[in-house]
Amino acid sequence: MAPQYDAVVVGAGFGGMGAGIELDRLGLSNYVILERENDLGGTWHVNHYPGLAVDIASVTYSYSFEPNPYWSRLFAPGKELKRYAEHVADKYGLRRRMRFGAVVDGARWDEENQHWVVSVAGGETVTGRYLLTATGFLSQPYTPPFPGIESFAGKIIHTTAWEDDFDLTGRRAAIIGTGATAVQLVPEVAKKAAALTVFQRTPIWVVPKVDAPIPAPVQKLFASVPATQKAARLVNTSMLEALMVVGVLHFKQAKALNKGAGLLAKAHLRAQVRDKRTREQLTPHYDFGCKRPTFSNHYFKTFNKPHVRLETNSIDHVEADGIVTADGHKTEIDTLILATGFNLWDVNFPAVEIIGRDGANLGKFWRDNRFQAYEGITVPKFPNFLSLNSPYSYSGLSYFTTIEAQMKHMGRLFGELFRRGETTFEVTEAANARFLDTVTDKLGASVFYGGDCATARSYYFNQHGEAALLRPNSTVSTHRQAVSFPLEDYVYGVPA
Repeated sequence: MAPQYDAVVVGAGFGGMGAGIELDRLGLSNYVILERENDLGGTWHVNHYPGLAVDIASVTYSYSFEPNPYWSRLFAPGKELKRYAEHVADKYGLRRRMRFGAVVDGARWDEENQHWVVSVAGGETVTGRYLLTATGFLSQPYTPPFPGIESFAGKIIHTTAWEDDFDLTGRRAAIIGTGATAVQLVPEVAKKAAALTVFQRTPIWVVPKVDAPIPAPVQKLFASVPATQKAARLVNTSMLEALMVVGVLHFKQAKALNKGAGLLAKAHLRAQVRDKRTREQLTPHYDFGCKRPTFSNHYFKTFNKPHVRLETNSIDHVEADGIVTADGHKTEIDTLILATGFNLWDVNFPAVEIIGRDGANLGKFWRDNRFQAYEGITVPKFPNFLSLNSPYSYSGLSYFTTIEAQMKHMGRLFGELFRRGETTFEVTEAANARFLDTVTDKLGASVFYGGDCATARSYYFNQHGEAALLRPNSTVSTHRQAVSFPLEDYVYGVPA
């Protein structure tokens, strides 16, 4: 039985759209992109809280083959990323292959017919020769099970379900969380709320944000002379590489750079926060890079305002009209904002149930045998399957570095598959084991294992204490490997 589609892609964010573009380049144009939300854009559709913006300069946080010369700022606001996603979908003819409101329950490999059967909520199934999951790293919101939260009588909002018409004016608000989302949101809430308490479990490293509007003449220059925007992208990417690859991934060899980044963040904190006690509470006690750092010129300043308070005692329980901390202090509020992040390792790897050859369950395999994926994209016993948000896949600080490397990997893999006249592929156990050994060895020099990350509570670490998210390579190295990995690392055709 022939499958309905050449490929089924799960997720219509930038990863899924990149996969669709590459499938078209490969001539596999009969594909469908299944998206659980009601529109495309992934995180840039779901998130629209006040202050939302990229935390990687826009010239880098975009497809290199589809530059946008008209970013309004160095760090574009979220609504511009949403528009950019829509532009890409329309230009590359992706929207007509998208199905919105399609919640994927799971997928299984049909050995007899050599294709994937994907189950969609409501009882429907679709079949595809190839399965590509692009569900994103930060797609499963997490709400800690605070005792008594169901009794809260006020308004509760998670940042991923922001209500644009909700007026914070005069509210007594609390924000739980101090990650990158909260760093953007806290200053905006403080502008309207009568009182704001920020509940912090773990402080975050924050460095100055060199942000400014991009003048119209510069936008016109980018549009008329694309090489100028490419140069700006190269400069920014190089700076990120120095911070991430050298200072974080090569921590043992470059401790001075890592310590320098930490000193910059501490100087930024000292310059912006007047109260000594508050500065101490906002100072991380783990090495720079253990937890994803961020940029802001306004977050720290917010804590100088008389109506803003930082609370570092742990939350004991929630009552109808407030939050009680472990020391017995009650903060009376009428609005609870959850900036509590995402669940990566428990429910996101994979985000849906994937059953491969011989009944292998991907989630169980990863949890029983360590999180792993060859080149961050394929897994033994899962034929014709590409996981675009896998362990050891995230390269550099811009997600687009990862997306485009995986697109190149697809191009090389399918090119060889077609050359051989076959329709199935599967990475070998030996190649997968070799890759896992290599990345594990390289990460030994990183801040995650060589530095002090004990208090970071970072999503980089899984439940086994492994930093199995980031690929320990430079952008250049990752892209080089994507077009030069040994072709014999895969088996092509149905094994005899």
